[in-house]
Amino acid sequence: MIKRLSQNIIKQPSIYLRHSSRLNNNNHSNNSNNVTYKYYSSSSSSSSFSSSSSNTIEYKENFIRGDNYDQVYNSFKWSVPEHFNIGYDICDKHLKHKRNHKAIIYEDEIGNIKSITFEELYHQSNQLANMLKKECKLEIGDRIGVLLTQSIETALSHVTAFRSGAISIPLFTLFGPEALSYRLNNSETKCIMTDYDQLEKLLSIQNQLPTVQKIIVFGHPKTSQINLIQNNTNILEWEKIKNNYNDQFEVIKTKSEDPALIIFTSGTTGNPKGCLHAHRVLIGHLPGVQLPQNFFPYHKTNNNNNNNQTLSTSKLCFYTPADWAWIGGLIDVLLPSLYYGVTVLAHRALKFDPVKIADLMIRHKVTSSFLPPTALKMMRQSQHLLPKNTHILSIGSGGESLGDKLLNFGQETFNTTINEFYGQTEANLLVSNSSTIMDVKVGSMGRAVPGHKVEIVSDKGEVLPHDNVGNIALETPDPVSFLRYWNNEKATKSKYVGKWLLTGDLGKKDSDGYFWYVGRDDDIINSSGYRIGPTEIENCIIGHKSVAICAVIGVPCPLRGEVIKAYIVLNQTFQPTKLLEDEIKEHVKYKLAAHEYPRLVEFVESLPMTTTGKIIRKDLRLLHSENEKKKKI
Repeated sequence: MIKRLSQNIIKQPSIYLRHSSRLNNNNHSNNSNNVTYKYYSSSSSSSSFSSSSSNTIEYKENFIRGDNYDQVYNSFKWSVPEHFNIGYDICDKHLKHKRNHKAIIYEDEIGNIKSITFEELYHQSNQLANMLKKECKLEIGDRIGVLLTQSIETALSHVTAFRSGAISIPLFTLFGPEALSYRLNNSETKCIMTDYDQLEKLLSIQNQLPTVQKIIVFGHPKTSQINLIQNNTNILEWEKIKNNYNDQFEVIKTKSEDPALIIFTSGTTGNPKGCLHAHRVLIGHLPGVQLPQNFFPYHKTNNNNNNNQTLSTSKLCFYTPADWAWIGGLIDVLLPSLYYGVTVLAHRALKFDPVKIADLMIRHKVTSSFLPPTALKMMRQSQHLLPKNTHILSIGSGGESLGDKLLNFGQETFNTTINEFYGQTEANLLVSNSSTIMDVKVGSMGRAVPGHKVEIVSDKGEVLPHDNVGNIALETPDPVSFLRYWNNEKATKSKYVGKWLLTGDLGKKDSDGYFWYVGRDDDIINSSGYRIGPTEIENCIIGHKSVAICAVIGVPCPLRGEVIKAYIVLNQTFQPTKLLEDEIKEHVKYKLAAHEYPRLVEFVESLPMTTTGKIIRKDLRLLHSENEKKKKI
């Protein structure tokens, strides 16, 4: 059952036209008075979402086709319906033909396995939605925090938020109290979905979260955790109360342009920014998932065993070690897989063990995977211990250049060419390789994904000639682009030059249309696939009693791409010691996240600054580089 979207939904400007029609809309604020909307609508008079009347669901729209890149790119046309709800299309849609098919298979760190079918996901989501409506007074547009790692409950939480017309906020479980407090308060989150392992951390900041009304806890508490929930009326234990709620619920009929998701991304100035995405963001991702995954879910392969192999979607399984709190895990893997009715493998690992992960992928017959470069590097280091995987049809990777060694490793171990791609939280999967239809140039990110016009532009928005370094930019409107930064109109406007959305990365485009990454025009640190802003880390380090001022940069690392290095000026009463260095590292680990602590610390007497007091980070990068060269002499 479907319920129409009420008129009090948070209004957003529509920035998408069907097919080749495009808006010349340079106003990226909330004022949409001058915007003309055109949407495809297959059943505009209907008050509900309905599955195809045919016997099987076919995905004819927003699907790439062709035998070579030019044919694929030129033939693609967007089809974005006026009404679209992510939750409905990744769950309810499959009740007719795939109700008993496994949506998620979950294996924990000690090998316990459980799963959930699309029908079970549907009924449990209905119960959870009814609970949220009653206990949390959830309304359309309210924000729901999802503080969970890969699990069935994570998928359930997001599906329910979307179906309820709420805005889902994925949160990384390694975030410390300060990082969580900022994100939850900035977004004015109303309720949080979590488990008992994360509960103590949330309770430590509960008094700092004025908008959070309820914390819903999944699973069962350990003996040591039982006291956490006693006499706290704001905590709801899902396992104890779920059967109190009806398993029928009317899905909110959202428009494609209505907000669905806030993913926080780190910036170089100020606090992290919340990227607000519309429901159409899933549609906008589809060609960018299909291309690097060799036409997923109807694969083309160029392996030696079976050319142009096609499997039924019921036999496919998608896995990534990337956390679902990031756009790479959530919208590159989880949501598009469920959209196509493909099983997703979820795994909670205490740490990435390349041999165990390789075994996991073989045991569950994983056919598609997104493996970040750091994971691939660790696997390659253990290549002699890895069995050959014959199930893999495609592997995508992104975040940094792979190089010929990793490409060769992919062929030797997985019998496939790893396809590198490029994107960011604001506009993801814009450029990609696809070895089945185009040559792979080692070191290149690939060519523009069908449906997206990507160019290298000047600071004024002028398209630059081939082989000139400039801003990697996406022409808007585009269904994959974000609506705006949450509560940050200034940052939203600065993201655009005319019709171009600037990624903040520098690159060049060769005469064959391949894009090459050159560097960043900001100070984002790219470590182990995570894009990390220095400001939040610097603020955390300065919170330590010994620190007067500090600056954080990324420095090259052969394994992680970059690691975080902190230059620290101490208060006069403190002396630089190894013990103090370790104490500061642990301080950041606890306050922020394990992936955001500085692996390298250098105590200095002063920092390079501009006349206006801004730290010159490029001078610090140069200093580090020169010192490394001296060590080699």
